[in-house]
Formats: sequence, C-alpha cells, structure tokens
Amino acid sequence: MEAVTTNKRLLSLLVGGIDQESYKQLAWSGTFWEYLDIVDAKPLVARNAYQRAYDMIRAYGTEELTRNKEKLTRFKFFADPMDNGKDAIFGLEKPLLRLVMTLKSASLGYGTEKRIILLHGPVGSSKSTIVRLLKKGLEEYSKRDEGALYTFSWIGDDEEVQDCPMHEEPLKLIPESVRVKILEEINSGIKDSYKLKIEGDLCPFCRKTFSDYLRKYEGDWKQVMNHVRTRRLTLSEKDRVGIGTFQPKDEKNQDSTELTGDINYRKIAEYGSDSDPRAFNFDGELNIANRGIVEFIEILKLDVAFLYDLLGASQEHKIKPKKFAQTDIDEIIIGHTNEPEYKKLQNNELMEAFRDRTVKIDIPYNIRLSDEIKIYLKDYNDRRVQGKMLAPHTIEVAAMWSVLTRLEEPKKAHLTLLQKLKLYDGKSLAGFTEESIQELQEDASREGLDGISPRYVQDKISNALVHDSEQSCVNPFIVMNELDAGLRHHSLITNENSREHYRELLGVVKKEYENIVKNEVQRAIAADDDALTRLCANYVDNIRAYTQREKVANKFTGAKEEPDERLMRAIEEKIDIPEGRKDDFRREIMNYIGALSLDGKKFDYKINERLLKALELKLFEDQKDTIKLTSLVSNVVDKETQEKIDVVKSRLIKDFGYCDICANDVLHFVASIFARGDVKD
Repeated sequence: MEAVTTNKRLLSLLVGGIDQESYKQLAWSGTFWEYLDIVDAKPLVARNAYQRAYDMIRAYGTEELTRNKEKLTRFKFFADPMDNGKDAIFGLEKPLLRLVMTLKSASLGYGTEKRIILLHGPVGSSKSTIVRLLKKGLEEYSKRDEGALYTFSWIGDDEEVQDCPMHEEPLKLIPESVRVKILEEINSGIKDSYKLKIEGDLCPFCRKTFSDYLRKYEGDWKQVMNHVRTRRLTLSEKDRVGIGTFQPKDEKNQDSTELTGDINYRKIAEYGSDSDPRAFNFDGELNIANRGIVEFIEILKLDVAFLYDLLGASQEHKIKPKKFAQTDIDEIIIGHTNEPEYKKLQNNELMEAFRDRTVKIDIPYNIRLSDEIKIYLKDYNDRRVQGKMLAPHTIEVAAMWSVLTRLEEPKKAHLTLLQKLKLYDGKSLAGFTEESIQELQEDASREGLDGISPRYVQDKISNALVHDSEQSCVNPFIVMNELDAGLRHHSLITNENSREHYRELLGVVKKEYENIVKNEVQRAIAADDDALTRLCANYVDNIRAYTQREKVANKFTGAKEEPDERLMRAIEEKIDIPEGRKDDFRREIMNYIGALSLDGKKFDYKINERLLKALELKLFEDQKDTIKLTSLVSNVVDKETQEKIDVVKSRLIKDFGYCDICANDVLHFVASIFARGDVKD
C-alpha cells in the first residue's frame, strides 16, 4: 500500500513538471498550406542559418561597458544562460564582438556568409567552448517560439512517411519562377534590416520524389503539395539534426563520405541503381548540419581533399555527394585551430584559396586578472568543492600567475609586469592614464597568444585539492608548489628560458601574496572602529588648521598649539605621499569634506580608500607592539597576548573569509615576516 502511495506521489511530481503545451508545439505538424499561414504570420520562421544564429545571440540581450575609455558590448549569451553558466566565457569581449559582427554581416548577405569562420588561438583559450555555446544555444533557441523553424516529410499513397534527409525549408518546394513574388510579399512584413532569401534547389532525394509526383499528377503542383506534411524542427546534436561535428582522425584514412554521405548498398538491389537518391544515405556531417551549424575540430588537420570540399561548401553553399549533382546547403561552417597548425597553413602556398575563404578570429587568453579568477571560481567554489576549503587568495594567486605568463614585458621604464597586470585589471597607478594603458596594449600585439593555459592551472588546483586527504584547507602556497612542480613536465614549454621565466613569475606572485596577507593582518590588528574614528578626527582637525593657517586646541590643556606635523606625516607616509605633495593631499581631503558638507552629507573616512589604508597602517604601527604577534614564532605566548591574538584571528575569519585553520596559518606566516623585521607594506 505504501509503495502505491509513493508511486502516485512521484507520478504527480513527474506530470506536474512536464510542460505538455510545449511538447505539443514542438510536435506540431500540418499541411503545406497551413505552413504558408505560419510564414505569413511569422515570416522569421524562414530565416537562414546565419540570421537565426545572430538573432539567437541578440535575444539574450547585451550590456555596455567602458574600459580604458573604449566602449565595449558584452553579449549575455556568452555567459551561458541556457545552462546556468556552465560554459560561460569571461572577458574576451572584443573577439566575441568580432564573431557576432561576422554573423551579422552574413545575415545581411554582405559576403561573410560565403566564408569559413576560423577561431584561432592557443590551447585552452575557449575556442571549442565558444562553438559549444553556439551549438547548445541553437538547440535551445529552436525550441522557443521566437526560434521556431520547420521542415517537411513526404506522405506516400500507402501513408508511408519519408522525412527530408536534410531537413530543408518547406518554401524550397515553391518553384523558382514564383519565389521572387512570394518572398517580396513575405519580406514586406519583416522590420529587421535583413531580408529572407530562399535559395537553391531541393536535396536529391526530395527532388526525385517531387519529380515522380509531378509526373504522376501531370504537372499539377497543388496535387503534389498534398503529399507534403510540414512539421516543427528541433535542432539536436545528439539526434544529428541541424548540428554536426567533425573531428579529423588518421590522415591516411579520411573519407569524404563522412562529410557528404555514402551509398546504401543494401538498397541498390531494391531500386536498381547506385545513382538513385533513395539508395543513398544523406547523413554526412555537412548533410545533417543543414539549417544549423557544423563544427570542424582542429580544422587544419583535415586532408587537403577535405579542405577543397569546404571551399565549395562555404563559397557556393553547395556540396557534391557521390554520384549526384551539387546539392545546396544552408549552414554555418565554423572551425578552430591552434597556432602551429595555422602557421603551417600560412606557409603552404597550395592553401591560398582556403586562406582567402576564411574569416580568422583570434581567441586569446585572458589578460585581465578579474576575468581569469572567474574561470577558476566557476569550477572551484563552495558548491562544487566539498569537504575542503580553498583559503582566501588561493584562486587569486593562481590566476595572477597565469595572467603574468601571458603578458609581454612593458617597454615603459619603471613599470613592472605586476604593475602592468594591475593596470589592465582597472587599478590606478600614479603617472598612468587610460590612454597610456591603451598604448601598453598596442605595444604588445601578441599578448594573450602565449603563456600558460587555464587548463594547466585547473589541473594543479585539482591536484592540490586531492593531494592530502587529511588537509581540510588548501592555501595558496600548496597551489603555488603544485604549479612550480608541474613546470618540469609541462609538454608545451619548449625551452628552459620559458620555464625559468615562469618560475621567476611564481616568485613575483609569492611576494605579492606576502604583501596581501601582511596588509590583511595589519588591518585586522587595526580594525578598531573607535580608535580609527578618533585617529581620523585628530588628523582632520590638524589638516584643517594647517590648510587654514590656524592653531589646534589641545584636548587636555585647552591651549592653542601648532598643527601636529609629526602626526600628519606619520599617516601620509603610510601611503607614500611625498613631502613635496603633502599640501596637495591635505587640500584634496579638505575639499572633499567641504563638498560633502555642501550636499548635507557627513564625511566618512571609510569611503576614501587611500585615507582608510593610511589610518589602518598608522593604527597598526601604534598597536603591533602591544599584541606581540612575533611571539607566535617562539611559541611562547602569555595569556593576555593570546587573547589579543585571538581577537585578530576572529577578525580575519569574520572580515576576510578565513577559516580557523588558514587564519592560524596566516598569523604564523605574517609573524615570521615581522620577526625578520620586514614590516614595510
């Protein structure tokens, strides 16, 4: 009895979770005349492959951003809204914009529809992910009302149903002599800038079937159309409908029939000839991808004969199945390749025609730290990493190192590679404007095309997570050690100079991590809001008197005294305000306070990042001796000191995201730095 109840409960959940109306719409079928009514009401169902792909990307919306005074468009489609961000692309706004503009140009018929789109870049730069997104997006879009498309089947006198093997557009059944007038009428209802085009003839199978019925009905086209059943088409890579993928295998065993189909020898006896289209399987990748997209993995590894097939497929939108005339196709041909293969293509004079028919889009690595961090957080976050904690900055230092390997040494004097990384990531640096960042990028034309792949970093983070089953917290040093150890066996590092350079960059990252955690511990020690407020008020009183040439009232004696220059400079020096710029900085603060006052707002030192940092460092300097953090190194800690250290530890956990273990590790690490006297931020 209980089992029956459970089954009813599960059945209720199952039935309630299924959208029956959606299934009905996707399973729609009707007459050719009913399809004409659909086209009349919704002309966009007859779009070509490029128009549909471009509209699909636009359907998810865009957002505008400005970077280094350059306006960029970010297409939300590439954040993978179809699959909760599983294949999200971070950064790469410019390459993706160029890809979308190529699709737009093709949708308008400006020439790029006759080209092969070639994504070119280093290994692991997300070329295949971009294509996977396009394929996945087209699948999903074809299920939506705005992305609907249709094909047709033939219904025989015995009610036998034979589908069009290439899922062709039903409007191709309209004789070419009247297509122009029909299209003019359809296009009059389209507000988009592009217009529909129904080009080419039916596939050999449908042409043969059409001709047979036309003979049977003595040329009565309307009678032939009564044998046509139109139906909704859903694109699917798994079902090999509208989405194809071709991956080169052994170069000596490549067969063009994999692209354009092959003879069905079992049916030759039934139909009497191997040139009868009914005895042919139109199931090559270029056949089944009709109406959608075909991906060529490592396209430049294809045999030359294959590449020639692609020339006709791209330029003329035609393929040549064995024993048949050229057959029209409507599909996006997109391939991807890495740099060594592309260099071989450039050096091969015989492939000039292929180069001329490709639109090359460079897909580089990320050179923005914040974007690189997002790549790793997608795989290593609290939801996916169970039973282990990644200490704060673990992902950050791994991403920092990988981005540094991709940057070219700056040509500007006194600018380090790490400073360049920070500039690219939107941080400000004295003496550098947004224009100078653009100059830095223009001077480094190959940035992002060399360096370490995200895959390598992901592998090493994975190693760190499983390396020690008893270690519940993975800190940055564990990951950096993995990154270092793996360089000895990295298959893509071809010379020792590169290997040594990458190791030196690990040293740069370790030093930067020291500064980060040292600053956090200093802030945790100085995280006394009341003390910071009092220090800030004292500083503001003094700089107000200084800028207005007045004296300050001593809070204890009430006597008027000169502004406390020692206090003001002790704070300003913490953020490297030179002696010659102190007046400018003090006036800047006072002007800021005055502007807030005019707007009826109260000054809060926490809003001014530079001043907050200066106050925290000054308070830390005043308090560090009372906490005696260096006593951790000797393991001799009295009760009072331990209580103060525990307060700092709790602040690290609460304010900076540490766990008990990594907070303790960081305190010991920073204590060792202080013990050797390295306390300068």
